[in-house]
Amino acid sequence: MYSPGSPEEVIRCYQDLVYRVAFAYCKNPADAEDITQEVFVRYLKHRKGFNDEEHLKSWLVRVTANASKSLLRSAWFRKTAPLSGHENLHAEFESAQNGVYTAVMALPEKYRAVVLLYYFEGYAAGEIAKMLRRTETAVQTQLQRARAMLKKKLKEDWENE
Repeated sequence: MYSPGSPEEVIRCYQDLVYRVAFAYCKNPADAEDITQEVFVRYLKHRKGFNDEEHLKSWLVRVTANASKSLLRSAWFRKTAPLSGHENLHAEFESAQNGVYTAVMALPEKYRAVVLLYYFEGYAAGEIAKMLRRTETAVQTQLQRARAMLKKKLKEDWENE
């Protein structure tokens, strides 16, 4: 059985990954922080062991995706309005990425997650399928559709400049 180290080490090592996955789903820094905290509370309560480091990472991504989806489906979330101005929190990153970040975040939820995991975290389609409990074919199709949407959006943005 794999021993990942102390809880503090696991949190320090994976908090950025968990936050990025949560943010890809909810597009709100405060909600992403809440989900990150919830995921690590669940990790601390998790009593079963992990086979290896990839199993731990996969578990964290899957729990993050499920927690994010639960938040987005909740009645409380649907009845709230975002604070104005929060979209400027990531302006520096957006400008550095020449609009790619903005285009990725404008994708529908199911495409944002696979793009994030594939391009930013470096996972293969098969690994993403296991994490998100989808078929590998579905993940590949979502990546293909996301690339087409991004190409169209970035081309429009470029032509309008």
